[in-house]
This record gives sequence, C-alpha cells and structure tokens, in this order.
Amino acid sequence: MKQFPILYWPRKTTADTDYQLARKIINNMTGVMPDIMTGDVDLADIVAKNPGATVYFPVFCESTGWWGELLGTNATVTDKVIISPECQLMVIEAAGNASNHEKSGKNQLLAAEIYPASGFFKKMNSGIATVADMLATDAGTILALFSGKNQNQFINILESTGNSYLGCIGRY
Repeated sequence: MKQFPILYWPRKTTADTDYQLARKIINNMTGVMPDIMTGDVDLADIVAKNPGATVYFPVFCESTGWWGELLGTNATVTDKVIISPECQLMVIEAAGNASNHEKSGKNQLLAAEIYPASGFFKKMNSGIATVADMLATDAGTILALFSGKNQNQFINILESTGNSYLGCIGRY
C-alpha cells in the first residue's frame, strides 16, 4: 500500500529541531517526505478526506489530553515513535486500513465521555479497563482515556452504567 504521510505540527516550524527530526524519521520510515499541516486542524476531517493517509501527531512532554483530538474520528493509533525526550509522534490511521495493528489480546486505548460516579470508576478499574487520563469539560462531563484488552466488554460496561461511548481511539 502506498504511503501518504501527513505530519501535523502545531508549533512554529522555523528552527524547531523536533520538527526537523520528525520529518527525517517519517521520510526514513516511509520513503516519502510528509505533507505538513499546521495551525488548528480537525483530525476527523483529515482522516475523512485522506482515507489512505497516515497522520503523525506530535505529543510533547507538557501535553495533556492529546487524545481528545481523536474522539469522534474513524481513526486508530497504530504506533508511537519517540523523536526526542520532549516529543513522540502518535501514528494515526483511518480505522480499517490494512496496516492497522489490531491484535487481539493487546491493550488498547479506549475513550469515553462519562459523568463521574465513584461506582463507575470502581467497576472500570477492576480488570476491564484502567483509567489512563482524564479531561473535564465545561458541560460537567469527563472525557476519560482507558487502557484495556476487551473493547466489547468496555462498551457493555459503559452502556450498562448509562454513559456514552465515543469509540476506540487506539491500539498498541
């Protein structure tokens, strides 16, 4: 399958060594220099308009909640590439691409929008999934990122507690 790498870079690119290194590493991995996207981007729109593309999304050491950009997209995190101690690239592909690394039994990153309740967290941290990251929203909900092995069991628990499931956003 032909590679269509896209590097999203939210920072100024001039004299940014992580940016230069990211481009070089992507070129070495794919044999193609990536297209560059900067500024505010809609990841769902990028994936929809470029179904064969692989998006490289930087996560900097001070970043929190980077995965929120993936909610609602038809995308999967298939790998991560360490660029430097301050930056790693999340490799994001449209769900269903042949190159996705969907291996059963492996931990997955699962995201959900939930209303916080102590019983919910107790149940979720008891072997089905472990809370990895959370973001509070203005609407009073929490966007939570979980690590777990069974997406179907995760969805069933979410739905049985009356919470909203927004999709699986990655597998490692």
